[in-house]
Amino acid sequence: MPVEPPASVWDFPPVAVAGPSDVVAAGADLEPGTVLAAYRRGLFPMPDSHGPLLWWSPVERGIIEVDTFAPSRSLRRARQRFEIRVNTAFDQVIRACADPRRPGAWIDAGIIASYTRLHELGWVHSVEAWDGDVLAGGLYGVAIGGLVAGESMFHHRTDGSKAAVAGLVELLSDKYAADRVLDIQWVTSHLATLGAVEIPREVYVRRVERALELPLPEAFS
Repeated sequence: MPVEPPASVWDFPPVAVAGPSDVVAAGADLEPGTVLAAYRRGLFPMPDSHGPLLWWSPVERGIIEVDTFAPSRSLRRARQRFEIRVNTAFDQVIRACADPRRPGAWIDAGIIASYTRLHELGWVHSVEAWDGDVLAGGLYGVAIGGLVAGESMFHHRTDGSKAAVAGLVELLSDKYAADRVLDIQWVTSHLATLGAVEIPREVYVRRVERALELPLPEAFS
């Protein structure tokens, strides 16, 4: 089971103070207690290369509805080509996601160190798509009760990341599926093809409050 770290010395404001902005706060730190407190409030960190660390809660939050997830035929085929594993190559996954050659790369050394520490404490996990002994793709994210917040994904082989997303949904598809929250931050055109939808920030926060009371998915506990 996850190990609860010391509480954060910082206090995050309610997300409603952000108004129409996706950014709620700036500053603080990436200590385990701080990061977990943020997710419990509906926030996540993302560095700003030109200023302080920013804490985000998108006005329109991207999620995948686990209980009504209906993969397309192409996604089902992609999933069938790979073996899904959990937490067998976390370091490889987060470093592949952080590859600075990727467009829009934002995962820096501070994020890697923070989420690696959270992984060691049992709060952050990797979901991997394997093709034999080759890591074809994967993702990593935070799991707190029934909240699973996907942070980033990558692929080394075609459809590797798509298979990891489909595999993650399978891992969350238990008797609590209707109340679990699979957060993907923002809906991109790619994530929309995987079934991602938008919900208002205030709805997301209410759903997170309920999800935090649920047990962890078996694969992460």
